[in-house]
Amino acid sequence: MVRNLSFFAMKRSDNLVIISLLATILIFPSCAINPVTGKRQLMLVSENREISMGKEYDPQVTATFGEYKNEALLGLIQERGNEMGLISHRPNLEYHFRILDTPVINAFAVPGGYIYFTRGILAQFNNEAEMIGVLGHEMGHITARHTVSRQSKQQLGQLLLIGGMIASEEFRKYGEYAMAGMQLLFLSFSREDEREADRLGVEYTSKIGYDASKMADFYQVLVRMNLESDRAGIPTWLSTHPDPGDRYNSVKRDALIWQDSLDFSSWKVNTDSYLQMLDGMVYGDDPRQGFVEGQMFYHPELKFEFPFPPGWQLENSPIQVRMAPQDGKALMIFTFAEGNTLDEAAQATLQQLQLNVLDRRRTTVNGMPAVAVHSSQTSQNQSTGQQNTIRVLSYFIDDGGTYYVFHGVSVEADFDKYSDAFETTMMKFDRLTDPSKLNVQPERIRIRKVQRAGTLADALRSFGVQQHHMEEFAFLNNMELTDQVPAGKMIKIASE
Repeated sequence: MVRNLSFFAMKRSDNLVIISLLATILIFPSCAINPVTGKRQLMLVSENREISMGKEYDPQVTATFGEYKNEALLGLIQERGNEMGLISHRPNLEYHFRILDTPVINAFAVPGGYIYFTRGILAQFNNEAEMIGVLGHEMGHITARHTVSRQSKQQLGQLLLIGGMIASEEFRKYGEYAMAGMQLLFLSFSREDEREADRLGVEYTSKIGYDASKMADFYQVLVRMNLESDRAGIPTWLSTHPDPGDRYNSVKRDALIWQDSLDFSSWKVNTDSYLQMLDGMVYGDDPRQGFVEGQMFYHPELKFEFPFPPGWQLENSPIQVRMAPQDGKALMIFTFAEGNTLDEAAQATLQQLQLNVLDRRRTTVNGMPAVAVHSSQTSQNQSTGQQNTIRVLSYFIDDGGTYYVFHGVSVEADFDKYSDAFETTMMKFDRLTDPSKLNVQPERIRIRKVQRAGTLADALRSFGVQQHHMEEFAFLNNMELTDQVPAGKMIKIASE
C-alpha cells in the first residue's frame, strides 16, 4: 500500500470515466479505416476520444499500481518505443511508456498510445530483444486499435459492475469495484487479434533491427508460468494474452521472413547489457510496501501496524488493504482518507459513500485522535426488487496529519456477528516501532557471471543459492537446471 490514491476517490472517478465512455459510444457510433488493414470497420470510439481515454486512464493506472523507478531501463524503453512508433502504422500517434511497481508478469496497452510493463515482466526477460518483441506486440494492439475495439464491445457489460458500491451482498466482490474501470484494460483478446499483434510485433521489431524470434522464446516462459500468480488486481500476461503455445512457430517463421526481406547485416539481441540494467531491481513482493507475519500486517514505509482476525484473508494493494473471512459475509477495508483535517476527511468520505450516519463519536486509538462512525445504506437489488441494507463501522484515525480509515461492512442481519472483529482490528492500529520490521528489505535481482562451465544447477550452487530456490531461479532464467552454461555467461539470481 502506498500513498498514491484513495480507493473511494478512485471509484467515483472510474464511474465518471466509464459512464462518459458509454455516452460517447451511444451517441457517436461510426465507421473508420483501420490503420493496419486499410479496411473500413465499425469503430465506436473516434481517434480523438481514444487519445482522451488514454489520458484519463494513465493517472489511474500509475496511481493504482505505482511507478517503479529505473531511469536507465525506462529510458531504453522510451527510446526504442519512439523509434518503433515512427515506423508503425500510426506514426503520428504519441506513445507513452511506464514501468509499474508490481511483481506480476504482465505488459498491456491502453487506448491512445500508452504501454505499460510491470517490473515482474522486465525481470523475466533475458535479453533486450525479448523486451522489444513484447513492446512491438503491445504497440500492434494499439496500431490495429484492438484495445478500443474490445472495449467498445464490453462497455455495456462492464457498466453493470458499477453502481451501489457497498450495497451489494456479494462482499467478495466489494474490493473489485475499485478495479471495475481497470478491468476494461485487461480484456482477453481474440485469437485473430493476438495473431495480428504477433505479426505486427515481429514486423516492428525487425524494422528497428532486433531479432524478433526472441519474442517466441519468451512464449516458452509463458507456457511455464503459474496461472495462479494474480496479485494486486492485475492479471498475468498469460491470462490476457492466451494460448502462447501455437504462436511460437508462427513468430519464428515470420521473423525469418522479415529478416530475409530487410537489409541488416546482424540482428540485435543485447543480452548482457540488458541483464546489467536489471541488477538491483526489486524482485517479488516488496515488503517495504506492507507484509504479513502471523495475524499482523506491517507497513515499514508508512510505519504502522494492525492485526486482522484469525481465519480472515488479507490482500494488500497499492491503494488499500482488504480483509475478509472465508464465507465472504463481511469485509474490512483500510485506506487513506483525504482532507485537511480529521473531521473533514471523515465528512468527505461519508458523503462520497452516501452513508446514513447512525452514531458518531470522538475517541483515541493508541493515543492518536480518531472518529468512530456507525452508518448504514439501503439500496434496491435490481434483479430481485428487494431492498438491501448494509451496516458500516468506520474508524478515521489521525496519524500525525496523515488520515487513515477502516471500514467494516456486513449486511444488517450479520453485522453484530462481525462488529467485535471490526472494532478489535481498528482499535489496535498502532505506530510501527520494531526495528526488525521497520528495516525489512526486499529481495533484489543480482546478475552474476558464471565462473566455470557446467550445469545451471552447478552455477546456482556456486553462488550460494539454496535448493528450494533452484527451480524458481531456473524459471527466472528460462532454463532447466540440467542445461549447460559456459564460463562467462551472465545469469540472474535474487537476494537481499
